[in-house]
Amino acid sequence: MSNKVLIISNSNEVVRVNPERVVYVESDGNYSTMVLHDKTELVFTMNLAHCQQLMEEQLGKEAMTFIRIGKQLIVNSAYIFKINVNKQQLVMSNMDVNQAFTLQASKEALKQLKALIESGKGK
Repeated sequence: MSNKVLIISNSNEVVRVNPERVVYVESDGNYSTMVLHDKTELVFTMNLAHCQQLMEEQLGKEAMTFIRIGKQLIVNSAYIFKINVNKQQLVMSNMDVNQAFTLQASKEALKQLKALIESGKGK
């Protein structure tokens, strides 16, 4: 990847994040929590659609690394380790460190993600 940085700001703070470190973004209404590879959690007052829009505007083609899953998740495809549709689980790991993140998602969203990965488009 290049040296692009994701910049997220609000009235009180500004955060600069290397997109390669973002494992996933999870939304809860008007709040989004960005989780980094070292389990750091950054909470922002914005919905997931706004977060996705920021990523696309600031990262350009690199934003294609991030995949929206359902209404509540954006994941970094580089960290997708395992998809279990029946258990409705998505395991995220960079495979270099013994750290994994287990996320819940709908069966339909995971089926779509699985198909995307199998097609080779969700690298």
